[in-house]
Amino acid sequence: MKQGICLLNVDALTGSFYSRLRDETRAPKGACQAMAQRISDEVQRICQESDRIQASGDVEAWARSLGKHRLDQCLKYYHLGSRHGRVELHSTLSAIVYRYITPPQTQASYQARIALIEDFLQGFYVESLNAFRRETQLSDRFQPRTLLELAEFMAFSERYGKRRIPLPGRRSQQLIILRAQTFSKQQPPEVAIDIEQATDYGGEGDDVRPAASHQRVREEMIAQTDELPESSLRGRVVDELLAYLRDRNQDDCADYFTLRLLDLSTQEIETVLNLNPRERDYLQQRFKYHLLRFALSHNWELVHEWLEAGLETNLGLTPHQWQQLQQALPPKQTKLLSLKQQGVSDAEAARILGLTATQFQKQWTKLLEQAWDIRNL
Repeated sequence: MKQGICLLNVDALTGSFYSRLRDETRAPKGACQAMAQRISDEVQRICQESDRIQASGDVEAWARSLGKHRLDQCLKYYHLGSRHGRVELHSTLSAIVYRYITPPQTQASYQARIALIEDFLQGFYVESLNAFRRETQLSDRFQPRTLLELAEFMAFSERYGKRRIPLPGRRSQQLIILRAQTFSKQQPPEVAIDIEQATDYGGEGDDVRPAASHQRVREEMIAQTDELPESSLRGRVVDELLAYLRDRNQDDCADYFTLRLLDLSTQEIETVLNLNPRERDYLQQRFKYHLLRFALSHNWELVHEWLEAGLETNLGLTPHQWQQLQQALPPKQTKLLSLKQQGVSDAEAARILGLTATQFQKQWTKLLEQAWDIRNL
């Protein structure tokens, strides 16, 4: 066992996970205890195997942070519920692989790409379920049957897809993107299991049910805009950004953004908007300017909530990155950040710091930009 892992108070860690599950779900005690133990075991394994964590000098803080992240994900899917949770997961993974799933030239349309994404993700969900069973040391016949188990599996599937896989040349790539690239190079396999079948918790374990057709999979699983729950953060961000652009008479930017959401090529966007390449490039730069103002100033809270990078999560920074940010801040910005974390209103914080409202906003935007840069290093 590596030096440092002994610093973990395993019982306290598991107990804190259990208490939160009991407080925030309606699941039975046994189910909460089992899930808390699984999360604790995973966190211990990560802390033990990571040289970076071992060298940090604060293994306990890392363990708490990793466990909180996993619990937050599980509870997000738990509160969304069975159907909306599956739609949210499907939408998240679809957005990641969209540009990597390329249909044959003979059927290179938006709908053809969506159909291929559906086929790809059905196989990925099966792979993810097998990985979940293996890594949590569950039976190879295990299927999530309660809402809490389903939420845990969906949270695992999201993390599993986003895992960074090391590549030659000191590069890395997300696992789901590597799978998508491989899928696009070969004939799609016939996969007749969808996530609902793989994780159904309404029937008996040995039920033999007819395989779902691809059409049924698409009808029930595809995250079309009008099927997304109203509470979907991604949908709210899109709606708010469009409203922001319209309010500022930036209709051409809003149209450009809408076409980007449809993943149209540059040439297609130029044709639809009747622009030459130079005009389109100017519009793109103007859109990026407004996008940054929206994300870092106008509606930073919503955007950072969507990115899971709010104040309650230290702006999405790891403990090391958070320390790096704090060391880089001048005293006034350090005080500003402290006031924000205490929930002090912007007007009151500006008064305490002796800043005008405009100066305060500029300082806060600059701080968010610094955090953004560190987070994306």
